[in-house]
Amino acid sequence: MDDHQTAGRHEVTTDAEFDSLVGTAPLGRRGFVAGSLGVGFAASVAPTGALLAQTITTTADGLRTGEVLMRTRDGKAIPAYFAAPANRNGAPIILVVQEIFGVHEHIRDVCRRFAREGWHAMAPELFFRQGDPSQYPSMAQISQSLVPSVPDAQVMADLDAAADYAHTNGGDRSRLGITGFCWGGRITWLYAAHNPQVKAGVAWYGRLTGTPSANFPTQPYDIAGKLNAPVLGLYGGQDAGIPLANVEEMKRLLAQGNENSKKSEFVVYPDAPHAFNADYRPSYRKDAADDAMKRAVAWFRRFGVV
Repeated sequence: MDDHQTAGRHEVTTDAEFDSLVGTAPLGRRGFVAGSLGVGFAASVAPTGALLAQTITTTADGLRTGEVLMRTRDGKAIPAYFAAPANRNGAPIILVVQEIFGVHEHIRDVCRRFAREGWHAMAPELFFRQGDPSQYPSMAQISQSLVPSVPDAQVMADLDAAADYAHTNGGDRSRLGITGFCWGGRITWLYAAHNPQVKAGVAWYGRLTGTPSANFPTQPYDIAGKLNAPVLGLYGGQDAGIPLANVEEMKRLLAQGNENSKKSEFVVYPDAPHAFNADYRPSYRKDAADDAMKRAVAWFRRFGVV
């Protein structure tokens, strides 16, 4: 995972499809995709110095990788990044759900890590309709201005569309998994209760509860007992935003639920903070991140995403 290579662009949407999806946008197809799926890291968290030196870059050798426009179920188009084994059709699909920073280089790299393990990894830009998180100057502005405007229902539907797209472009939707980080960790729990085709989920330090709103009517606590697939929760014992009491309550709710809920598990890394897998940030904890990734891979294989 220490080799360095820039992933190539692979655009599969035809000109006619592009025009029908986005209309008479002034940008051409390539400009639209490139401008919509920012290259590099989000401005608010772009690593420099020692942080840049510790950042993992996974080679794309032996993979098909790139940026695509995918059709959503409401007839729109949103950009996405994918990575898949180059010489394998019908690879199982893993949906990779972004942090609040969008599908920036860290999420792309996570896709390549899963692709190197044999999966067709797909990361749709789930904030695309509401804004571009890569252009916000601070995390606080993303959290306060952009995140609250993105409805859970929209996200669920766009993830369904991402699974559809991956299935028609070399993946196998009958072996579907999902994983997500921070904001995407919460979404992973919700999606495991939303889509009956999901076989397994891995949620990395996603919030488990919160105040309901029109855009966020349901929290992981609310669906804990009715999962369609077992979820592995990977959490930090020093996460200031997710108290261990919340993890214990989620465990209790899962234990009272259906068979898939009962099969769900948590691994808590006692000394790890929030975002311990984010190798481009000061929160990165290599030992916890390496162990968690091994557990994620084993979890998907254990529950049939193979």
